[in-house]
Amino acid sequence: MFGCVVAGRLIQTNLQQIDDTHAVFELPSASTINHICVFLLGTVPFPDGFGATVHFHWPGKGFQLLGALSNDKPSAIFRLRGTFSAQSSLAHAAFQAQGPAAAPDGDATAVLGISVEPLAAIQPQLAALPSALTRAAPPSEPADPTMLAEKIVKHLFNFLSSFSADSGSGAALTPDSYVQLRTVTRWYESFISKVRLGGTGFLDRQE
Repeated sequence: MFGCVVAGRLIQTNLQQIDDTHAVFELPSASTINHICVFLLGTVPFPDGFGATVHFHWPGKGFQLLGALSNDKPSAIFRLRGTFSAQSSLAHAAFQAQGPAAAPDGDATAVLGISVEPLAAIQPQLAALPSALTRAAPPSEPADPTMLAEKIVKHLFNFLSSFSADSGSGAALTPDSYVQLRTVTRWYESFISKVRLGGTGFLDRQE
């Protein structure tokens, strides 16, 4: 149901089930981990009204809540280095039996814990996250749909303009320009991939 990938490494699907609502990934060479992406594999959705909290055990420092996944947000990227703050919760108690161990080369193995919980129980936990981590959580207030639509159209226009420049024609994009459907499809696939990986924050960084 879940997968994860540490930046610079291969995807992991070797999930270890603890009980019906808790599971863990073991992450070797913990000292080299900076960012991690956690996601649903798309094979089994959450039951209605449920999601999952994501927790990280840094060797020797305890557990920390990173964020959450849901059917509406099936993936999330977390920055680990420099943001650790040990916490305690009921989910952490379930993960304790799967504590990290030292690897043969002396580098420790971290644990990524996943706890399936009701969405009503997840939201208060996300609200209590430190500000450095709440960027991975869904916003509490919905974005202005008009502003969002303008940003999406601007992103499409910038993509089509750059595509036209790369073609070598040198022609500027105008209201009378013809655009091939496959070019728009290429933009759409790239756009959806970015949204699934990190939300719509990239739209605020476009020129």
